[in-house]
Amino acid sequence: MSKVDEFRALHRRRAQGDPLILPGPWDAASARVCVEAGFPALATPSAGVAASLGYEDGATPADEMFAAVARIVRTVDVPVSADVEGGYGLAPKELVERLLEAGAVGCNLEDSAGGVLKDPHEQAEYLAEVRSAAADRLFVNARVDTFLHGDGNPERAIERAASYVAAGADCVYPILAPADVLPLLRAGIQGPLNMMARPDGEGPAPAVLGELGATRITFGAGLQRRAARAFREIADGIA
Repeated sequence: MSKVDEFRALHRRRAQGDPLILPGPWDAASARVCVEAGFPALATPSAGVAASLGYEDGATPADEMFAAVARIVRTVDVPVSADVEGGYGLAPKELVERLLEAGAVGCNLEDSAGGVLKDPHEQAEYLAEVRSAAADRLFVNARVDTFLHGDGNPERAIERAASYVAAGADCVYPILAPADVLPLLRAGIQGPLNMMARPDGEGPAPAVLGELGATRITFGAGLQRRAARAFREIADGIA
């Protein structure tokens, strides 16, 4: 079984309350730690990688992001999906080629730019072109930014998600959706549903999000930020 097939299989037939948990390593060392802890797959966070490279979120040059993903992939033997923000302005075919060259089995693609939601029809067309170029070689996770940069209306999030699923997205990710609207999202969205959890214990636990309908759980840059705080405490203690 190829790594992308392995990654797809991890999303199928998840028991309620048992979502796929994908930690977000930001470099090779943190990726190694995640695999040693027993996680079957990883999902890089663009904000966490940006911080590790000395950039603000959203300011990482494409070449550096793909290089960081490639270093992580080389370090581990589990499938790695990559957050590539909005695609860096790359044409779908080139984006797919860059992801495959880096060794990624999947990607996150945002539907906002500069804090503004993209036209959902144009985004669906872009996703369809990515899917066509990738065929079955990439697992596409379409981020829905209604709760981040829109009005937070669950019905609008469902409409955007439906158009992305119809375009070929394998999974949708309504980032920052409140847990109390998750059952409504689950009822209205076909296929795997990605939710974000906080690794510091704030907010619902992954199992609770799974009970409410989440297929998989990611943490954004949460793990990198928590590790940075812990390192700051260590540094302060030896200063």
